[in-house]
Amino acid sequence: MAVPRNALKKWEKVREFALGLPGATEEFPWGETVAKVNKKVFVFLGVDDGSYPLGITVKLKDESAHAHALTCPGAEPAGYGLGKSGWVSIPLEQKGAPAAELLCDWVEESYRVIAPKRLTAELDGR
Repeated sequence: MAVPRNALKKWEKVREFALGLPGATEEFPWGETVAKVNKKVFVFLGVDDGSYPLGITVKLKDESAHAHALTCPGAEPAGYGLGKSGWVSIPLEQKGAPAAELLCDWVEESYRVIAPKRLTAELDGR
């Protein structure tokens, strides 16, 4: 099944934003795309080949951001027990999915939770 273009555009913006953060690297464990900092995942980007609905998973420690993310259509606490520690899966293909700008804010929040202090300081200095 083809991925809707607007969802793919959002996904590409989010991926580009994530990889532009200080020290971010892209890896492909389990056939998925992830962005890591300091060898730790800060955003799961899933797959973009249409085999699975397009979406992102981020770690949101800020309670209001976390609650807001869970109000998005189809959003849910991440699987494998990750939801308990603040990870939220947000689908991008559904009507009413968040705008790329908001998704990037959440990616930055997730990055700040996971990145070492020196890298968040570098981000703040930009």
